[in-house]
Amino acid sequence: MKIGELDLGEYPVILAPMEDITDPPFRTLCREHGADMSYSEFISADGLIRNAEKSLVKLDIEDSERPVGIQIFGADADSMSKAAGMIASLDRKPDVLDINFGCPVGKVAGKGAGSGIFQDIPNMLKITRAVVDACPDIPVTVKTRLGWDEHSIVIADIAESLQDCGIKALTIHGRTRCQMYKGQARWDVIRDVKRNPRIRIPVVGNGDVTCGEDALRMRDEYGLDGCMIGRAAVGNPWIFAEVKHFLKTGGHLPPPSVGQRTEAARTHLLRAVAWKGERLGVLETRKHYASYFKGIAGFKDTRIKLCTADTSQAVLEILERIPDVFSS
Repeated sequence: MKIGELDLGEYPVILAPMEDITDPPFRTLCREHGADMSYSEFISADGLIRNAEKSLVKLDIEDSERPVGIQIFGADADSMSKAAGMIASLDRKPDVLDINFGCPVGKVAGKGAGSGIFQDIPNMLKITRAVVDACPDIPVTVKTRLGWDEHSIVIADIAESLQDCGIKALTIHGRTRCQMYKGQARWDVIRDVKRNPRIRIPVVGNGDVTCGEDALRMRDEYGLDGCMIGRAAVGNPWIFAEVKHFLKTGGHLPPPSVGQRTEAARTHLLRAVAWKGERLGVLETRKHYASYFKGIAGFKDTRIKLCTADTSQAVLEILERIPDVFSS
C-alpha cells in the first residue's frame, strides 16, 4: 500500500491517532512492536496558528518512529490551510498530514470540526482542497466516519469527492458520529467504498480491530488495503506484532509475560519523562498502567501505588518489584 510515494508494504497495520495517547513515547513503543505507521494526537489548527504551546508540542517527531503522520482538525478552511502550511515548513516534517473528519466528541464535533463536518459537506471538501494545496510536498490523507447518524450514512457518496480534492488515502471508522464508540463497526460500508471502481486511493479500515482474526477478515472478506488499530493498542503495543504474525502464519504469539509488560511500562515512563519532563511524564503515564497490567490477579493495590507515586524513581521502584511478586 502506498500513500503517495510512501510505501507501507502489503496490508499495513497502523496505529490510530488518539488524543492523550499517541504521543512520541507511545508511538515509538508501538513502532518497535510492529506498527507499520502511526499518527499523532489530533492537533487544533486554531491552536497552531496562535502558536499555543499545547498544540506546538504535538508536532514533535522522533526519527525512530517514522513513518509518522500528523493529524489536524478544524472547521475553518483558512485556519486549516495556515496550519497545514506551518507543518509543511517544519524542518522535521511528518511523512503524512492527516485531516481529522472523524472525532465524535462534543467539544470538537459541536464546533463543526471532526465528524461535525458531516453537517456541512461543502465545507468538508473546501477544507480538504485547502489543506492539499497548502502541502504540495506532503501527502494528505483523511480519517473520517460513515456519516452523522444511521439516517445519513454518506461516506460512499463523498469518498470520490475527497479523492478528487487530492488526498492520497482514506481511513474510515465504521461508525457514525452519533454512535460514538458504541455498537458494532459497519465494515460493509467501508467495503462499498473500496469496491467503487472509481476509487484509486488506498482505503484503510478502522473500528473493532482487536486481534489477528479481525485484521484478516478486514483484508480477505472486505478487501481493504490496510487496518488501523486504536483502543485495542492502549497498554498493548504487542498487538501489532501479534496481528502481523497471525496474518503471516495463522498462528498466535504467546501473550506478553509480566516481565515484558513491566519493561514496556518502564520504557514508556522513561521516554515520557525525557519528552515531557518529570512532573508531566509521571502524571500522563498513569493512565496506561491499568491497561499494561490488565488481567493480573491481585494487582489492584499495586496499580493504585503506581498511579499515586509522585516521582519517576518511586514508580520505577514499584515496577522493579512486579515481576517477582506476580507470575505471568
